Amino acid sequence: MAAFGAVNRQKEIVDRLRVDGKVSVAVLSDELGVSVVTIRNDLDVLERQQMLRRLRGGAIAVRPARFQRSLHPLHNAFEEEKTRIGELAASLVRDGETIIIDAGSTTLALARALSMALQDVAVVTPALDVALELERHMGVKVVITGGTFAKPQRCLISPFATTLLRQINADVAFVACSGVDAEKGFTTQSWEEAEVKHAIVAASSRVVFLADRGKIGHVATAKIMDIKDAELLITDSDADPATLRPLEHAGLNIILA
Repeated sequence: MAAFGAVNRQKEIVDRLRVDGKVSVAVLSDELGVSVVTIRNDLDVLERQQMLRRLRGGAIAVRPARFQRSLHPLHNAFEEEKTRIGELAASLVRDGETIIIDAGSTTLALARALSMALQDVAVVTPALDVALELERHMGVKVVITGGTFAKPQRCLISPFATTLLRQINADVAFVACSGVDAEKGFTTQSWEEAEVKHAIVAASSRVVFLADRGKIGHVATAKIMDIKDAELLITDSDADPATLRPLEHAGLNIILA
């Protein structure tokens, strides 16, 4: 695996802690393509931010319910790019549509960017942040999927989150992901999240993925869908063209924000 930048590498460590509860220095060094010393430095940084507790040879999660809310530098990584992606995605929404907005920081940016002039739009979402963001939008009706509350993501997952989605016929779904790879497809960090995303995809006529350049070329734990089955990927204009070419060759349409 190609080496990550520091911010994305530390985000990956946090994501693994959220899923597995612990990480190994040796495994991280091997899988993230950096030295043991670099991983130890990353763990030191995250420990100072109260994201983990160091142990011999690795680290364990500390108060996982606070992971994504308290790690401001990582939560805000690519913040400007996510805003641009969200704004471009929001411009695709039309009056009278039923749309699904997935949980995630980039999809939240989409919710924030929806035009106040929109009328008769139904938004189905598993994300509490998205629902609250649209609370005062008079032209949008919000439907929350229900399900089990996942505290780190502030979203609803199975069991029960997919029950409503099986009854929905949406025009378009805007889906977040942790990784985009030409061979492995769109992926996310946990099986629970993937199950909800599968239901979102199945409920929608069109599927648009939103991902900043930090997700391109990365492969996460659980597969969402193949590259060729998505209608569109919106990513930021600073993405390396060399990383996008394999995706385009695999049949993916890409728009840069």
